[in-house]
Amino acid sequence: MVARVIPVESFDLVVFGATGDLAHRKIMPSLYRRWKEGQIPDGAKIIGAARSDMSRADFQAQIETALTNFVAADDLDPDTLARFLAMLDYVMIDARGDDGWDALGAMMREDVVRAFYFSVAPALFGAIAERLHLRGIADRHARIVVEKPFGKDLNTARALNRALAAHFHEDQIYRIDHYLGKETVQNLMAVRFANILFEPLWNAQFVDHVQITVAETVGVGGRGEYYDTSGAMRDMVQNHLMQLLCLIAMEPPHCFEPDAMRDEKLKVIRALDPLHPGDLVRGQYRGAGSDDYLSECGNPASRTESFIALKLHVSNWRWKGTPFYLRTGKRMKSRVSEIVVTFKEPPHSIFGESNQWRENVLVIRLQPDEGMDLRVMIKEPGPGGMRLKDVALDMSFAEALGNDLDVPDAYERLIMDVIRGNQTLFMRGDEVEAAWAWVDPVIAAWEGRDDRPEPYEPGSTGPEGALMLMHKDGRRWREIR
Repeated sequence: MVARVIPVESFDLVVFGATGDLAHRKIMPSLYRRWKEGQIPDGAKIIGAARSDMSRADFQAQIETALTNFVAADDLDPDTLARFLAMLDYVMIDARGDDGWDALGAMMREDVVRAFYFSVAPALFGAIAERLHLRGIADRHARIVVEKPFGKDLNTARALNRALAAHFHEDQIYRIDHYLGKETVQNLMAVRFANILFEPLWNAQFVDHVQITVAETVGVGGRGEYYDTSGAMRDMVQNHLMQLLCLIAMEPPHCFEPDAMRDEKLKVIRALDPLHPGDLVRGQYRGAGSDDYLSECGNPASRTESFIALKLHVSNWRWKGTPFYLRTGKRMKSRVSEIVVTFKEPPHSIFGESNQWRENVLVIRLQPDEGMDLRVMIKEPGPGGMRLKDVALDMSFAEALGNDLDVPDAYERLIMDVIRGNQTLFMRGDEVEAAWAWVDPVIAAWEGRDDRPEPYEPGSTGPEGALMLMHKDGRRWREIR
């Protein structure tokens, strides 16, 4: 099955930081794949902008190398690649100065969508936004895309939002979180709001608890210096995991429209109870060589967490009393992102004590094998009376929809949504600030105690304290397989 591809209108897309790692690994490969699938129209223009002094031909050669490295060989037929590279232009630009802006303005066309991707350090967001506005390069209908981190605390997030708002309206600003572009994350909304099956049970009366896990096998690697000033709480919980929590816990919006969706997510964040100190576990992988966090980050005295587990409560009518357990970490047993909704047991069992009841569990797999499974109780086949067994009603997207289904990755989908002007999967400024307002006191509390993260072995499921966080409630984490 091949997904129906709807072309977008013609556009000029300027990628600031076009010679950087993100542009090479994600942005340009995503644009190439959408071009190959026919979603980008002939005549669209992609302009790289960076500090490096190079010609258009040099930039095209650089992007050709990047595509060779980060796009599957089967997708790189010479004719398609050549036509894509012909769309590329380049301008050397000084983000904080005057050089290059007139040349960029001369490259832009009238009567097409103008989009600007800030694939640069957040410290440059304000300077670029100011020059785009004052030079008349970005009009009222232009769109800007900004990458995380959106600040490192509430104050810096507010300052960043003010810097962007000084030159662009909120409906022009696209704060990108690639987790929201994943097919399974969007299917979570479809499962909840397009089916009567789950929504009546989606509350504290029927749900025992919810787990959200994002586990990585990699360490901090070349990001060590940055990561040591951030940690798992700022790098993952404040954005990725918080967004997943919102999609699980939010009320049904009145329509599938950007601000309606984001209004409901904001309500979830504002309903979070302050975190109790006993409901937090921080960890740090400790081993030898590249398996040791202290060695990788280059700071032998570091107290930064590479793992965090939290128990949260959402104080509203739907979820009061139902705990949400979140965990994320690096150098863990396997690469897994999933949401697990565990339902309560029936109020009465008619099958006797010999049958051990197991919870009905809905597992939503975000990666690596996108899909869902629902564990239900059935009769075990064969004679010998009524013996119950739990089995999975399993759906892999690839198997259910066809292994040849063309499913765009997160960046492909999100970049095309920018061109369409669809902000549904992007964070709003007040949403970002509300998340920081909840996170800041949590970070301040452990920094005030000056405690060290609990060590855990690389390749494990995290520190012992994370297991105890659930064990003391009579629950357990779903196994990281």
